[in-house]
Amino acid sequence: METSFGDPLPREAHPTPRAAGKHGSVLKQLGPGLITGAADDDPSGIATYSQAGAQFGFNMLWTMLLTYPLMSAIQLISARIGRVTGCGLATNIGAIWPKPLVVGLVLLLFVANTINIGANLAAMGASAELATGIPSLPVTMVFAVLSLTLQMFIRYESYARYLKWLTLVLLSYVAVLLVVEIDWVVALKGFIWPSFPLSGDSFTVIVAILGTTISPYLFFWQSSQEVEEIDRKDSAEPLKNDPRQAPKELKRIRLDTFAGMAVSNIVAIAIIMSTAATLHAHGKTEIASAADVAEALKPLAGEFAFVLFSLGIIGTGMLSIPVLAGSAAYAFGESQDWKCGLEHKPWEAYGFYGVIAAATLLGLGLEFMPIDPIKMLFWSAVINGFVAVPIMVAMMTVVSRHGRMKEFTASKTALFFGWAATVVMAMAAIAMIVLKI
Repeated sequence: METSFGDPLPREAHPTPRAAGKHGSVLKQLGPGLITGAADDDPSGIATYSQAGAQFGFNMLWTMLLTYPLMSAIQLISARIGRVTGCGLATNIGAIWPKPLVVGLVLLLFVANTINIGANLAAMGASAELATGIPSLPVTMVFAVLSLTLQMFIRYESYARYLKWLTLVLLSYVAVLLVVEIDWVVALKGFIWPSFPLSGDSFTVIVAILGTTISPYLFFWQSSQEVEEIDRKDSAEPLKNDPRQAPKELKRIRLDTFAGMAVSNIVAIAIIMSTAATLHAHGKTEIASAADVAEALKPLAGEFAFVLFSLGIIGTGMLSIPVLAGSAAYAFGESQDWKCGLEHKPWEAYGFYGVIAAATLLGLGLEFMPIDPIKMLFWSAVINGFVAVPIMVAMMTVVSRHGRMKEFTASKTALFFGWAATVVMAMAAIAMIVLKI
């Protein structure tokens, strides 16, 4: 028998009749991976995919075929590390790298996440203003306070269920395809035989797509959520301590992660296609924000498309802000050996929740500063592009070490795709430097 990475399971890890029992419904097996994939399509991602469709039509659809196996591999590895060791990424990386270096990476992650939170809140407020006419600033403040309250005072089990069901809002972007006219032959060509100029603008969009689909905050979130799953269930143990749980858990992780990354890419494809068929087709090639896309769609695709796109921006913002703030808190708390986890009450893990509050409120504070939201998104993508590379190198090192992973080290296939993702992100970071010079 093999694990989700293709490695043979040790004798003691083969399922017993009890371990091979019912796994529950497919939906019950979906959780950290699904939420991670959905959070990948946050308002900043929506703006990136919209810009790709508006500027280059269907000719950036090929990037979705490239990113799916790479993002799936790296998220599988991050989930695997958490489930096998029972520790989050920061703890595992801290075990092999000097603590000052780990803290430095975590601080950069915090800065990037805070900027991203601010940009997402701005897009959510602008979308609400477009839909209701209510000024964006007070609505943005309500969104920030509501998100923070849910994270701090709602039980984790209920909170995770809320996040899982909130992913359904992403269907609004697929629904937009039903109300716009798509040239499916041209769209298919964009997947397999695209045509675009080899210019700084085209490579900037490619780098942005890579940066928004393979982001370090997603690594920390999914790994730590696997640790939460262990802490939440009395019978659960890290796989290195109880290998008998491996067949069931690794199968769940594989299903969860592949499904979550598929949701992320299907939504991204829908956004690129809908904006290509409307904005690009009508000569609107520059996008200032995700909310601008919703406004631009109104006269081109009708009121229904406008409402769906606006709803999606608000919904994905509410989904992504907890992931952005939470991943920063997990990374920072683990690097400082604090008590971490959404299972704890705020007064039980005040450092962990303090980071969540700081990231959310500082992100909200950016709304009061004369900073262009698009520049915020750009610089958060730049930071993510650079931070992702050393974190991915560390992840690949951890998942290869028998001392950390015991018999659950990665297979050759997992190592190939994981290192491929790392190389692609490194090339993207280099491309950013070259394009800015």
